[in-house]
Amino acid sequence: MIQMLHLTAGRVGSRLASRAAAAFSVGSARMASTSHAVSDVVDMSKPQYWDRRDIPLPDRAFKESLTAADQSLKQKEKGPWGQLTKEEKIALYRMSFCQTYPEMNEPSAEWKTVMGGIFIFLGITGLVVLWQSIYVYPETPPTFDPELQAKQIKRMLDMRINPIEGFSAKWDYEKGQWK
Repeated sequence: MIQMLHLTAGRVGSRLASRAAAAFSVGSARMASTSHAVSDVVDMSKPQYWDRRDIPLPDRAFKESLTAADQSLKQKEKGPWGQLTKEEKIALYRMSFCQTYPEMNEPSAEWKTVMGGIFIFLGITGLVVLWQSIYVYPETPPTFDPELQAKQIKRMLDMRINPIEGFSAKWDYEKGQWK
């Protein structure tokens, strides 16, 4: 009975997913059966801004809408650059670019997140293995006991099992030790 309910729920879920996909393929501006707005679509045919080391000049400037102070600084930029202060030059650079090359080359802290995820995964795996070794796996058989293994070896030597090329061939019966 429960299995049939799971199958039915799965079919209903797949039907809803296919209806949602059909609603988007028709060009609907919003999702079927929800009132959440769909995120804006970026038109990649228009000039874009990005900070990349391999492409030093993006398609457009970082700041598109300039304030009055920025516009006056842009007018001042058209004159001789020797009259600009260092702060004004930096402000002009920041209008065109978000980051400098040294800022782009700075190492990120993403490795910490990756290593944390790896350690969490290894820790959970270790806990699962520990749980299985305690509750799932059976006890070790008595044949792994060192005393019983010594008795088995002695018995095999006494019976002279495979005396030509095998186990007993490596035992010196006169001295009572391994060859």
